[in-house]
Amino acid sequence: MSDKHEEMTEAGSIRGVAEHARVPVSIERALGAIAMGLLCLISFANVVVRYATNVSFAFTEEFSVFLMVFMTFVGASLAFATNENIRIAFLVNKLSPRGRLACEVLAALASLLMFVLILWYSGELTWDEFRFGETSPGLGYPTWIYTIWLPILSVVILLRIFGRLIATLRGRT
Repeated sequence: MSDKHEEMTEAGSIRGVAEHARVPVSIERALGAIAMGLLCLISFANVVVRYATNVSFAFTEEFSVFLMVFMTFVGASLAFATNENIRIAFLVNKLSPRGRLACEVLAALASLLMFVLILWYSGELTWDEFRFGETSPGLGYPTWIYTIWLPILSVVILLRIFGRLIATLRGRT
């Protein structure tokens, strides 16, 4: 293992936590890689066409924004699944093991609350866009096809956080 990974393990990240996940993290890795590849391809094609013809593809911004949001949520799910989400552990590392556990549980509960709220409000947004037939300005696609991924991926993230919380309480972290 690399020194960086060992340092992260000492700072609070746990070695091999992804092995405890019932759903393999390779799904998130593959989805993130596909989204990033598409984003690079679309952006590169737009730059080449704009440079050569002084005209830009209308769809690139619309798809690029969607892909960036999609990648962010897939990355958050992966981070929770592998227990490598960003944390400031300076003070937490000075606590007793019981205090660290309490902080981990509190952080997981706060994350659960945040993604429940994102799920609720993004679900309402998606439903409103569907109900009112809202379309995107660039391509005229229904906007709900972009925003429906927010509640879907919020559920995935909630499951990953819940799994992390259970693993923490069982002492696997």
